[in-house]
Amino acid sequence: MSKHFRLSTALDVDDLLLECIPYAIKLANEKYNFNPPLTIHEVNRWGKLGTRADVIFEYFNDPEFYKNQPVIEGAKEFVRKLSKMTEVFISTSIPPKFMGIRAERIMQEFPEIPQENIYMGSRKDKINVDILFDDGMHNVFKSDATYPILMRRPWNQDATGMLAVNNYDEFLKLVEVISKSYYYNPVAFSNKPGIVCLVGPSGSGKTKVAGKLIEKTDKLVKLQSYTTKDPTSLKENDWYNYISKEEFNKLLDNKELFESTMYAGHGFGSKKEDIVKILESGKNVLTTMDICGAMALKTNFENVITIYIKRDRKTLIESILKKNTDIQDKTNRILAIESEKCNLELCDYVVYNYNYSQSADEILEILKLDEIVK
Repeated sequence: MSKHFRLSTALDVDDLLLECIPYAIKLANEKYNFNPPLTIHEVNRWGKLGTRADVIFEYFNDPEFYKNQPVIEGAKEFVRKLSKMTEVFISTSIPPKFMGIRAERIMQEFPEIPQENIYMGSRKDKINVDILFDDGMHNVFKSDATYPILMRRPWNQDATGMLAVNNYDEFLKLVEVISKSYYYNPVAFSNKPGIVCLVGPSGSGKTKVAGKLIEKTDKLVKLQSYTTKDPTSLKENDWYNYISKEEFNKLLDNKELFESTMYAGHGFGSKKEDIVKILESGKNVLTTMDICGAMALKTNFENVITIYIKRDRKTLIESILKKNTDIQDKTNRILAIESEKCNLELCDYVVYNYNYSQSADEILEILKLDEIVK
């Protein structure tokens, strides 16, 4: 795809440009004086939950709600920037009786979007665009867009194996990568410490390849990420700091994690300060992440190389089946294999994993760290 080709992007509205669930939670807390207050983490999937959080649905039939939805912080600037990069469309699902209100809000708040580019209806799979950006898991799964991208929210935390981002900056960086306007600069990487991120589907062997890299060179330091997963289910547990879901949510709320994702219901994330400490020591950072974490790295740091670890489907499935996890986790990982295919095109390099040690050697050749391999 030429970097001069103008992409098209369809944006959702609720909880992407205008507050919806957080606004409903705020109104519910003011009306019912919940003790403790209702929080966004209680809405952990879309639809009625059979809990006190169901109260938010009463606001979705109130026209005043749609008239007064707050614009999400940074949304206007985001749309302005995106409009310079791609042609922007709106694809919003809203009850017909409120469509007029929604159209007026969009035209008022986001004048960069042409009126003729505003589409309303629940069949987002019928929108023919290059990129779809939505917080609804079902919309992303069903989309025919070349790059359907999920905005991470508590209600889509079980989404696995799809492109997902945590904020506008990560999305804009991802659009840059998709349009090929962002390129890795090997000269810059050789002149100062940088970050090496191995990407690949579950079963690709990226963690074992990373382990071999650590054995072969002292110029790469592994980044310890944070996860809520049970440490007994991961053999390579020295790559993680294990914390509770409550601790993980606290890190998210305090914005201590520059990237985070949910995989098969478990939280994973990394701290920017941990990376900075390694870089300041004069070493290069080595980490394994999904494509979402890799794009977050490119958003937050200048000197990042992403390497996709590829394996044939049969070997991937065999590796997943051998993992010490439950049936549901294995099923999610296998189902995610197809969704991971487009991630290969977003990485700077691809290394086929026939053998862990050989793959590590190939990566060292790419990095050109000018060292003697042990």
